[in-house]
Amino acid sequence: MDTPHDWITTPVTADLLRGALDAEHGEHGVLPHRLPARARAQNTDGQLAMAESQPSGVRLAFRTRATAVELDTLPTKRSYVGAPPRPDGVYDLIVDDRPAGQGSVTGGNVVTIDLMAGTAEHRPGPAGTVRFAGLPDRDKDVEIWLPHNETTELIALRTDAPVEPARDPGRRVWLHHGSSISHGSDAASPTSIWPALAARLGGVELINLGLAGSALLDPFTARALRDTPTDLISVKIGINLVNMDLMRLRAFGPAVHGFLDTIREGHPTTPLLVVSPILCPIHEDTPGPCAPDFSGLSGGRLRFVAMGDPAERASGKLTLGVIREELSRIVRQRAADDPKLHYLDGRELYGETDSAELPLPDDLHPDAATHRRIGERFARLAFTGDGPFAGGDDRGHEAGP
Repeated sequence: MDTPHDWITTPVTADLLRGALDAEHGEHGVLPHRLPARARAQNTDGQLAMAESQPSGVRLAFRTRATAVELDTLPTKRSYVGAPPRPDGVYDLIVDDRPAGQGSVTGGNVVTIDLMAGTAEHRPGPAGTVRFAGLPDRDKDVEIWLPHNETTELIALRTDAPVEPARDPGRRVWLHHGSSISHGSDAASPTSIWPALAARLGGVELINLGLAGSALLDPFTARALRDTPTDLISVKIGINLVNMDLMRLRAFGPAVHGFLDTIREGHPTTPLLVVSPILCPIHEDTPGPCAPDFSGLSGGRLRFVAMGDPAERASGKLTLGVIREELSRIVRQRAADDPKLHYLDGRELYGETDSAELPLPDDLHPDAATHRRIGERFARLAFTGDGPFAGGDDRGHEAGP
């Protein structure tokens, strides 16, 4: 039987949020966003709108001696026609930098997506509560990491002791941009997506702009990176450009230069790491577009296939091999005048040997075990030894054109 509590309700405000670039006040509460309002106003793509509103890497951070915490939220979940129901999103509780519990919120809005018809239907649903009890009765730092794959409107935070915003942990801030793989794909929970794992191992604070299906060199994303105070930046480029068949080689090189130029307007000397795609066998030598294979959907198995022809590379179609070669060339060229610019071949994070041991379950996205491997590898390659993010002398939150 639960012990009665004298609850204190604390408004959810921007000073309690980490990892979000904006907080929109909606009908029920506060909706964290990972792109600022100006960028959202320039976007017309529903996939990106959904992705940036899913709070991957976003967490509530506060200091309290409360022994019980409740968070009311209104999640927006996804359902796919013909597929088994998706599990509820996971909330990870961290107390004094240590995992201390997990929970979920049932109910909520549901967006039912018909992949074959290309349609989506929104059905409203009720808010719910995630509750954590039995916390140590002492002053402590508490973080609640929000589900990386569910849009989450924050309605009310209740505790049985007063709450104040968390103190500045004194760690460097790492700003990362990438695709669904960086967003979290099939990771088990928000703190087990590979950027969160790498951030913990590297001792840095994460701002994750991994945007599922949307790492497309959009200028408004580059401006968001430019304008965000940070100490370290990485951009993982390639897979979405191939699987959407978005551009040809002629456009790719100038677009990468423009993306990096924009970032450098606000962060001229910040360590900047360009990461090429991890191994993805279906697109190594075969261009996009990429299409879903629905044959196993009823059994909960969705696969992806590359629809291009390898011969189309001659006409400028992009493959992962072409992108890696071009990114390496661009970084070598620019690094002559930009010594803080670095390149990492994504196959060092997940390559042929890894693919044989831990194949991508749907031929496109890594699973939980692979997220852990990628995160550990990135931490070792970027944050230790001669890695581009090694050391602690880059703290300064450089930002602004």
